[in-house]
Amino acid sequence: MQDLMESVQTEFDFSLPRGLVDPDSGAVYKEGTMRLATAADEILPMRDPRVQQNPAYLTVILLSRVITRLGNLTNINPRVIEGLFATDFAYLQEMYNRVNQNGSNAVATQCPSCGQRFEVEVEAVTPGEE
Repeated sequence: MQDLMESVQTEFDFSLPRGLVDPDSGAVYKEGTMRLATAADEILPMRDPRVQQNPAYLTVILLSRVITRLGNLTNINPRVIEGLFATDFAYLQEMYNRVNQNGSNAVATQCPSCGQRFEVEVEAVTPGEE
């Protein structure tokens, strides 16, 4: 049982397509870490009045609970998530779904030439850097 627990990946690094701009310093934070969600992460936010008034706010709270680091920020709260560009918010929503449904940040794909199936770790691509 202990060997199984040691082999489960619970944290996933990411790199945002745009990055969070720190309003105080102007620094741009792109690199971060997200952990797997717990049942409490998904249940407890349902009691939050912001979620009850606007169910779309659930994602903001979920992400603030599971993102453990963004740049040098380690206290990730809903205000931080609200400050993300829409592109980065969408990227993190998709990543949250992948890691919590699949247990990895990879997507299955297939080579168009030979038909070989394999998984590719998802990375953000900043427009203009493709």
